Amino acid sequence: MTYTADHPPRPETSEQLRARIPGWGADLDPADRPSFPREQLDPGASGAHWDFPDRQPELVPRERSIEHGMLPPVFGTAQPLRGLSGRIRRHAYARYSEARAAHWLLLIAADRVDMAESRVEAIRAGHPDNPITETGVLGELKRHPLRSRFGRGRADLNHQWIDPLVVGAPWLLAGAVVYAVVRSGRR
Repeated sequence: MTYTADHPPRPETSEQLRARIPGWGADLDPADRPSFPREQLDPGASGAHWDFPDRQPELVPRERSIEHGMLPPVFGTAQPLRGLSGRIRRHAYARYSEARAAHWLLLIAADRVDMAESRVEAIRAGHPDNPITETGVLGELKRHPLRSRFGRGRADLNHQWIDPLVVGAPWLLAGAVVYAVVRSGRR
């Protein structure tokens, strides 16, 4: 229907619909509705022995959305915030609403910073990443490499040419930076 200056036709009344469609409006009367007893609020039917659950103690200040006045009764504590990424996450929750793109962009940036912090920590601990084994490059040379790479039904054929660049470029860049730092330190 196009937009016109005329008023749209009025909807049919309940009586007109009931006359035209057999069984229409069968659930209008709550006494006739099959789910009506379930819609009645009966707090005793759940078996819960509390009105509001006991709150988990907040031993370390947690990030929380500015839309909510309090934390939920139970929350995760497995990965406490730390380092620069933790400060970025705290800022995202303290400053921006969850409805704002800035909130989510800061959380994504914090994830990237956390990844870099983890890599630096692994190098400091003496367990750096091994790009040869962890990227599956050696697996490319085994088990029918050409047939599996160019076989039918592969969804990633369009971007295969850039995969070595995306995987290898950060390592080459890091190597160049280390080389430049070592070279400037020797001078």
